[in-house]
Amino acid sequence: MFNYSKDKLEALGANVTTEEIKQQPELWMEVIENYRENEEQIQHFIDQIQSKHDHLRVIFAGAGTSAFVGEAVQPYLSKVHENSSITFEAIPTTEIVAKPRNYFFKDQPTLLVSFARSGNSPESLKTVELAEAIIDDLYHLSITCNPEGKLATQANTANHLLILQPERSNDKGFAMTSSYTCMLLTSLLIFDQNDLATKQAYIEQMVAMAEDIFGRYEQIEEIVQLDFERVVYLGAGSLFGLAHEAQLKLLELTAGQIATLYETPLGFRHGPKSFINDKTLVLLFNSNDDYADLYDSDLLNEVYHDQIAQEVLSLSVGKNEKHEAKQFVLDEKFKALPDAYLVLPYVIWAQIFAVMTAIKVGNTPDTPSASGTVNRVVKGVILHPFENN
Repeated sequence: MFNYSKDKLEALGANVTTEEIKQQPELWMEVIENYRENEEQIQHFIDQIQSKHDHLRVIFAGAGTSAFVGEAVQPYLSKVHENSSITFEAIPTTEIVAKPRNYFFKDQPTLLVSFARSGNSPESLKTVELAEAIIDDLYHLSITCNPEGKLATQANTANHLLILQPERSNDKGFAMTSSYTCMLLTSLLIFDQNDLATKQAYIEQMVAMAEDIFGRYEQIEEIVQLDFERVVYLGAGSLFGLAHEAQLKLLELTAGQIATLYETPLGFRHGPKSFINDKTLVLLFNSNDDYADLYDSDLLNEVYHDQIAQEVLSLSVGKNEKHEAKQFVLDEKFKALPDAYLVLPYVIWAQIFAVMTAIKVGNTPDTPSASGTVNRVVKGVILHPFENN
């Protein structure tokens, strides 16, 4: 796919999405440079909030792919901050808007971190409004890709910090790709307690892994050409959030022609395993955590020996000797990369797979919803008045 001419990609309706996938390693370097330039301001903003409160609740909020950003980073950041006065939760705006009293509490100091590509999603804007109405000590951190979006233009108060992403991360294609990884990386840079040199090293590893994946797209193409109609993505911890995003990319870009499912390896046995038939591809995102890998390997080998699925494989760092199924192996030297950072090169694999599969089934990845009933920025949401009694 990456050796196709621009004309051929345009004819396939895949030029924009392909370019936005390919540009991500460059954008990650822009993200860390932007962070480096603004680190003092960002840290001062967070330190000032924490100095006022014995406990700070951080809520990662977004809709769709933007929600999955928080879902991917929250497990890692909770571990990193286990002995601190700050706690992290990932709650979709689509949940908050419908049941604000379940998630927002008047007397709990809260930092609302809003992830948004466009900054115009109705649920994102309503979530900010509801938080303002309910929470007494409220602070905002908006991480968005569109400087002209409402979320960005409304960030004009002392308790609201805006962090814009690289210009090219404001994806023009239907599906979020660059926007997802840039916002995810930004949140890690802000809240991970490792020093900047360590974070820089992590990003350099991520870039090297991504370039390796780009160079092996023909191996991904071989998997795409298998006879499947269903795909299961499995992952634990941060990789569960990745599995959620991976299945959505495939579902979106194929316009539902490929049925998708995501789960944790342990959760998969509890009913979702019924999804497997002889037209199913099962892919496990293998953890770099040795303990989690024990459960990853047990489930993968079980499904492989069931001999029901069309194909069972894993995406792993280093050849995993416990895995009996096929493996797409990345260099062993990246084994120390935390799973939350591993999400970024792993998701590039899933993005490439989704585009290739969309082309295979005759869909156009740049504009996958032929009916127009699914939109790039959600439409049709009626926002009802909320009475704060």
